[in-house]
Amino acid sequence: MSQSRYLEKVFDRFNIDNCKAVPTPFVAHFRLSAESCPQYEEDIEKMSHVPYCSAVGSLMYAMVCIRLDLSHAVSVLSCYMHNPEKYHWEAMKWILRYVKGSID
Repeated sequence: MSQSRYLEKVFDRFNIDNCKAVPTPFVAHFRLSAESCPQYEEDIEKMSHVPYCSAVGSLMYAMVCIRLDLSHAVSVLSCYMHNPEKYHWEAMKWILRYVKGSID
């Protein structure tokens, strides 16, 4: 089974077509917590324009269908769907870069 065509569309949607691949889906330097979520209205407003929930959903679909190696990383990021911060988005892009490098 392969989802390479679906994942190529995901990469195109989130503008990571020409990114450098990374070897692991999640690394220790991403220390995500609820304290890192935005507290001020202007920060929340800025992040409301970032397609974080859509990216999590796209990866979750790939994870459920065939990419079980994404399960831990996607489950961690899905905890912050209600109020993501820029750092959470950086972790999401890291996972997308991992998927880009291991698409086949």
